[in-house]
Amino acid sequence: MESKQRYTFKKDDKLKSRKLIEQLFKEGKSFSNFPMRVLWKYNETSKMPLQTGFAVSSKYFKKAVDRNRIKRLMREAYRLQKNDLQNHLILQEKKMVLFVIYVGNELPAYPLIFEKTSHVLNRLFKITNENSSANT
Repeated sequence: MESKQRYTFKKDDKLKSRKLIEQLFKEGKSFSNFPMRVLWKYNETSKMPLQTGFAVSSKYFKKAVDRNRIKRLMREAYRLQKNDLQNHLILQEKKMVLFVIYVGNELPAYPLIFEKTSHVLNRLFKITNENSSANT
C-alpha cells in the first residue's frame, strides 16, 4: 500500500529565529519573481531541512487584515508545493532557510500566488541542483 504524502506546515518548518533571519538578510542570496522577493541561504544549524518565513510590507498595505490575508495565501500555496524541494534537500543532506517577501502593491488572488510560488520553488530546486552538481 502506498503511503500518502502529507502537506503540512508545522511549527518547526517556520523560520522564527531572529538570529537566523538577521543572518539571512546579511549573508543570504536573493532573487525576485514579481510580486515576490526571495532570500535564501544554506544553513547547517537549523533543525529542519527547509525553514521558511513570510512577510508583507506595511508600506502598501496599511491594514493588518490585508497583510495577514496575503501571508495566509502565500503560506497555503507554499504548504501545498514545498514537498519536492524539501525531499530534494533531504536527499542531498542540506538545509536551507528561506524568506519570502510580497512586494506587490495590490491585493492578489490565490491563483496568482499559487503560480508565483510554483515558479519560486522551481527556481530554488534548480539552484540546489546546480550547487550539488558543482560540488561533485
